Amino acid sequence: MTKIAAVMDPTTLSPTSIEVMANQATINIGTIGHVSHGKSTLVRTISGVQTFRYERERKLNITIKLGYANAKIYKCDNEECPRPGCYESKGSAEPVEYPCKRPGCGGKMKLVRHISFVDCPGHDVYMMTMLSGAAVMDAAMLLVAANEPCPQPQTSEHLVAIEMIKLKNAFILQNKVDRIKEDEALINYEQIKKFSKNTIVENAPIIPISAQLKVNIDAVIEYVYKHIPIPVRDFTADPHLIVIRSFDINKPGFEADELRGGVVGGSILKGVLKVGDEIELRPGRLVQDPVTNRTKLVTLRSRIVSLNAEANSMQFAVPGGLIGVGSLLDPALTRQDLLAGNVLGHPGKLPKVYTELEINYFLLRQLLGMQKDKRKSSNIGPLKKNEILKIAIGSLTLGALVIKVRKDIARLALQKPACADIGEKIAISRNYGVLWRLIGWASIVKGKTYNVDK
Repeated sequence: MTKIAAVMDPTTLSPTSIEVMANQATINIGTIGHVSHGKSTLVRTISGVQTFRYERERKLNITIKLGYANAKIYKCDNEECPRPGCYESKGSAEPVEYPCKRPGCGGKMKLVRHISFVDCPGHDVYMMTMLSGAAVMDAAMLLVAANEPCPQPQTSEHLVAIEMIKLKNAFILQNKVDRIKEDEALINYEQIKKFSKNTIVENAPIIPISAQLKVNIDAVIEYVYKHIPIPVRDFTADPHLIVIRSFDINKPGFEADELRGGVVGGSILKGVLKVGDEIELRPGRLVQDPVTNRTKLVTLRSRIVSLNAEANSMQFAVPGGLIGVGSLLDPALTRQDLLAGNVLGHPGKLPKVYTELEINYFLLRQLLGMQKDKRKSSNIGPLKKNEILKIAIGSLTLGALVIKVRKDIARLALQKPACADIGEKIAISRNYGVLWRLIGWASIVKGKTYNVDK
C-alpha cells in the first residue's frame, strides 16, 4: 500500500498533486461499446484488475454489473527515452516512482496520472446499467472490434448515451487487429470513420490495438495522459458523491466484535470527504411506520470511519476516481447494491427529493442499438399520457409514469423518490418487447418535493 500520508489541508491540493494521486484516482474513464469488443480485457491489460466479479459474468464471459479498476500512469523523466515506450501503467497500490526498465536509460518512471475505469456492459439487456455508469464518467474509450462490421448495435447506442450527457472527451480504439489482415483493418477503419462522422468522436483518433496481446497499449496510455484533461474540480463546495454500488464486507462466521459497518462506493463530483465526517444519504430508504402502517421515506445518516481507493487507505477523498466509504450503517442496508442510486454528502446539504418531475425532453428520431428488422418500424413516436418509461437520474434508474405531456414538456410521476438537482440531465428509455431502449434525454425543470424524515 502507498505510504504517503494524506494529512495536509485538502484545500491546498489539486487533482495532480502527488499527495492525492499517490492514493486516489482523480479522473473516471468509461469503457463503452458493443458486447465482446474487448472492454474488460483492455481494463485488465492496463490496470491488472479483472472486473468480472460475479460467477455469472465469468460463466458467460460478459460484463453484467458495472466493473471498476484503478491504474496509475507513469512517464520516464529521461527526455531521451523514446515514446510511446516511455509510458507505462501499473496497479493503484504501486509506488509513485521506480527505475525505468529500458536498458541504458537511467531515468525514473514517475507518476503522472491516477485513473479509475468504469467498465460498462455491452449487451443490450444491460443498457440501463451502462447509463448508470455514464453518470460518473469524465471521458470515454469507445472500443470497436476490427473483426466485425462497424457499427454494431450497442456501438451506436453507447455513443449516443455519452453524447446525451455532454461528455466532451472520448476517443476510439480499433481492437482485435491481431485477428485480421491489414487490408481488412483498413476497410474496418473506413467504416469507423464513416460511423463517427457528425458525432463527438468525429475528430478523435482511432488507435489500432490488441488488448489481448498488449499491442499499442503504451500509445493508449500516452494519449490519455496528453489529451484527456482532468476536469476542473471544486474542492471547497459541499461534498456530493454519487453512489453506484454498496455492499456488506462482513464474512459469514464473523464474531459480533468483528462486524464492520456498511460500505458505499462511488465518485465525488465536488467537495472533499474526510474520515470522521457526519454524512447523509438521500433519498434514503422506504420503511413502514408501525403506528400508521403507512410507508414513508427515511434519510440515512451515519459517520465516515474509513475511505479507500482499492488497497489505498486515505484520510480524505477528493473529486474524481472511485472510492469506498466505510460507515457505521447497518450492513444489511448496504448489501447487494441496495443503496446504489443514492447521493451522499453532509447532512442538510444535499439536493431535494422529488416524487414528480417536470422535464424538458428531446427524443431521437429512430431507435438505436437494435438489429435491423424490415418488418418493424424503428421510428420513435411521441411520449403519451399514461405510458410507463424508465429513466436514469445520475446512477439511479427507475420507472416513471407520464401524467401530462405537451410539446417538449412532460410531467412524470416517479416509481420511487429521487434526489436530483434542477437542470440535471436524465436519460429516457421505452419498453420494446422485453427490452428497454434509449429514446431520448431531458433536463429537469421543476418537481414535486418530498419531505424526508430524518
